[in-house]
Amino acid sequence: MALNPQRQKTVGRIGALLGILLMALSLRAAVVSVPPLLGSIGPELGFDSLSTGLLAMLAPIVFAAFGLLTPRLIRWWGLEKVLITAVLLAVAGQLIRSVVGDVISFLLLSVITLAGYGMGNVVLPPLVKKYFPDRLALVTSGYVTMLAVGTWMAPQFSVPLANATGNWRTSIAAWALLSLIVLVPWVIQIFADRKSPRPDTPLVNGAIAAAPAKINPWRSPVAWGLAIFLAGNSAQTYVYFTWLPPYLSAQGLDTMAAGSMLALFAILGLPVSLLVPLWVPRLRHPLVAVLVFTSLWIVGHTGMFLSPTQNTVVWVIFAGLGQGTFAIALLMMNLRSRTTYGSGVLAGFSQGLGYAGAAIVPMLFGMVKDATGSWDASFAMLGICIVVMLTGAVMINGPRKIEDGPGQAPVNPTLERVG
Repeated sequence: MALNPQRQKTVGRIGALLGILLMALSLRAAVVSVPPLLGSIGPELGFDSLSTGLLAMLAPIVFAAFGLLTPRLIRWWGLEKVLITAVLLAVAGQLIRSVVGDVISFLLLSVITLAGYGMGNVVLPPLVKKYFPDRLALVTSGYVTMLAVGTWMAPQFSVPLANATGNWRTSIAAWALLSLIVLVPWVIQIFADRKSPRPDTPLVNGAIAAAPAKINPWRSPVAWGLAIFLAGNSAQTYVYFTWLPPYLSAQGLDTMAAGSMLALFAILGLPVSLLVPLWVPRLRHPLVAVLVFTSLWIVGHTGMFLSPTQNTVVWVIFAGLGQGTFAIALLMMNLRSRTTYGSGVLAGFSQGLGYAGAAIVPMLFGMVKDATGSWDASFAMLGICIVVMLTGAVMINGPRKIEDGPGQAPVNPTLERVG
């Protein structure tokens, strides 16, 4: 028996919510599940310091490239088909790299895996806007929280899973199964969409509305502002993920304690992920929230530099809570766009340029330390990242949308939900 339109819409929203949350949970697994296993993977495949460094840089570089490419794919194929393609790439890359026998093949397949997740990064914000325009804050809170849970879960369970099965390859492949589950609700959603008008395609005088006008993010102050904001934020996060354990170990902390500090930093993204999407939309000026979280970053950086082995937990807590700026960046992809297409363009452009900028800083952080013989100049770079992030925050503080950029056609309110 066929469902009535209202019931069909409700079922579709439930499936979309499940698909969004599952995709968010799996997005970081490929990035953070491998480093804890390098002690086993490295000797078997032949990882050295160069290839390990390349592996660390792959995520932001590939995310940057596919961040810029994905909006065009969305325009050609639609959100759901791009997401399914992204999942298939991620699953194939993870499964095949779990059976290779050399470091080059592992790195190349990691690129394929990360390409899928890079596309997923871009697709999630416009999917939230398409299916939940009336629940943006709540659903964004849910999916950003699942991102944080996935970031904690993968490194936490990768080694125990490898130990339980006696093989790092099984651990690597297991995370592909998590991604594979994401396909179920979205395949169902595509078949459902074939039987009904697209929920984001309104009728104008009885006819389907024309496709949205092309948006040029390179000429949009909003797009540049969010890209700059994301670059400054992500650079700090990647520095902590890359350098916190070796830095603390160099200061005299034992290896296990240094690793625990990184786990603490990662999990602290969870509470702010819950808070930010529920709080920031109520603010007239999002810059207020940015300043609050920036102050936490600053206290964390300063304490970590001046007293790394005294009150270390306190400094990590401050820096970890500063990750609220990342949740703000994800939220602004929808708050600074009117349409699902605009959200996709803004997400792709800001993540493309943002991750490209973020990829450089962790590398320079170590190079500057080696060149100067101290951490002083490296920590000064974190101060520069703060300034960059605040510059972008000022640019996106006003109510202007990406559709309002120079050279964009005026938006007809009737067409605002065209995706």
